[in-house]
Amino acid sequence: MRPANSSTASWLAAAVFAGAMTISGGLAAAQPAPDSENGRYSMTPIPEGVLRLDTRTGTVSTCAKNGAGWACYAVPDERTALDAEIGRLQAEVEKLKGQLAAGPTVSGKIDEALPKTDPLKKPEPQAREPKVTEGDRKIEIPLPSDQDVDRVMSFLEKAWRRLIDMANRVQKDVSGKI
Repeated sequence: MRPANSSTASWLAAAVFAGAMTISGGLAAAQPAPDSENGRYSMTPIPEGVLRLDTRTGTVSTCAKNGAGWACYAVPDERTALDAEIGRLQAEVEKLKGQLAAGPTVSGKIDEALPKTDPLKKPEPQAREPKVTEGDRKIEIPLPSDQDVDRVMSFLEKAWRRLIDMANRVQKDVSGKI
């Protein structure tokens, strides 16, 4: 066997040291995932880490690896809030049923009939139509005056004349080109 020179020994020592660091670094980096505690938890990988379902309580948590190891945080449970609201509403319903069963609780009853009009309501402006009583309901449509009829007739006459003039011009243009 030949004696090892110093450069070969230092190279061999560096290789052993690098291998040891790789193995120990791998062990330090490969911390175990959260324990599944005898099948109590169901784990599902997600991009941020692991989604953990507690099969006994139904609680869902997200577990992620940080500098100190794995940390799990419970996901907010809407079901708990809904159950609390349902319970509150059921208690309110039972309370209202009890009040209803106890009978009417009208206080300050008076023997006089209440007025049919609102004293705080402003009176409506008077219209041109005559007042109609409750039992005598008639719809009355005001007819146009003679002045209104004359205005409409004048408008229609002007529109008719313009239409005839336009038709005559079109006829002259067409006959002149043929």
